[in-house]
Amino acid sequence: MRKIYNFSAGPAVLPEEVLEQAREEMLDWHSSGMSVMEMSHRGKEFMSIADETESALRELAGIPDHYKVLFLQGGASSQFAMVPMNLLGEKGKADYVNTGQWSAKAISEARNYGSIQIAASSENDGFNSVPPLAQWHISPGTAYVHYASNETIGGVEFQWIPDLSAAAGGSKDIPLVADMSSNFLSRPFDVSKFGLIYAGAQKNVGPAGLVVVIVREDLLDIPPLAGTPAMFRYKTHADNTSMYNTPPTYAIYIMGLVMEWLKKQGGLTAIEQRNITKARLIYDLIDTSSFYHCPVNRADRSRMNVPFTLSDPGLDEAFLKQAQAHGLIQLKGHRSVGGMRASIYNAMPLEGVQTLVTFMREFEKNHA
Repeated sequence: MRKIYNFSAGPAVLPEEVLEQAREEMLDWHSSGMSVMEMSHRGKEFMSIADETESALRELAGIPDHYKVLFLQGGASSQFAMVPMNLLGEKGKADYVNTGQWSAKAISEARNYGSIQIAASSENDGFNSVPPLAQWHISPGTAYVHYASNETIGGVEFQWIPDLSAAAGGSKDIPLVADMSSNFLSRPFDVSKFGLIYAGAQKNVGPAGLVVVIVREDLLDIPPLAGTPAMFRYKTHADNTSMYNTPPTYAIYIMGLVMEWLKKQGGLTAIEQRNITKARLIYDLIDTSSFYHCPVNRADRSRMNVPFTLSDPGLDEAFLKQAQAHGLIQLKGHRSVGGMRASIYNAMPLEGVQTLVTFMREFEKNHA
């Protein structure tokens, strides 16, 4: 049993039983005589691992048959380029919703490949909210609309899936693209509402090095931009079942173990309820305290990443030092915003959050 609770935003905590199983199978996977790290990605042993991982993901997320699941490399940041390369097509333009730093990075990268318009933004309020759909303006002839479902740094999360037919200039026929890196599989979601979903694994589903892409098959027929390398074409990977080159094999294996762990927890409906409970514990403390503050609009607060500040920033270092002495680590906020941030992904146990809340109460009592 580990004696610390790791609140890192990513790479993040993994389920302890997953790590224990990986340890047991490290030298010899299922009497194969090989570690997973030593296997040929085209061998029957690893192919079975990849197939089972995809099958479990499809079951958990209810992924329809007409969507492809791709296991790629480069993290979610690679998708900031791959999405426009593959989906802009002849239209040459797309719309993005700006809700924080990861949205901004996606926008900046996409502008290297086409005309990118901002459909909505929460910049005016310091990126502390989600723009209501009534404020969205979709450009005529746009190829797709992109948004980040959870801003890891700012702690802003969409609690709803955008209905583009209800936005000004929108239509249900426009593909909706989502960066779900930091709330992927933390709650049920309707895949059929999206054209494409991508998510870095290192938050909720596995180690760094793997990015999961779920793409509707008809979008694979859009001609990529001229000069797009084969490795950056979704169709290349779809046609080769993610085996065009050597994929991140060990990361896929760990993801498969996490998928089985999620199924044992009761699936996405059960894990969502657990995540709601964990987040509520921290936010309830913050909202009843004058010592702690969360800047995010209450309706748009993330269940995965809870940013907060202390009334006296001069106490930040003492807070972090004493938290670590209590076995609570990686609570320092992102360097761009400061303060604190508790990332409480699926694998963070309820006991970890309860321990954090108890410490926060004690720290406030001693320093208020």
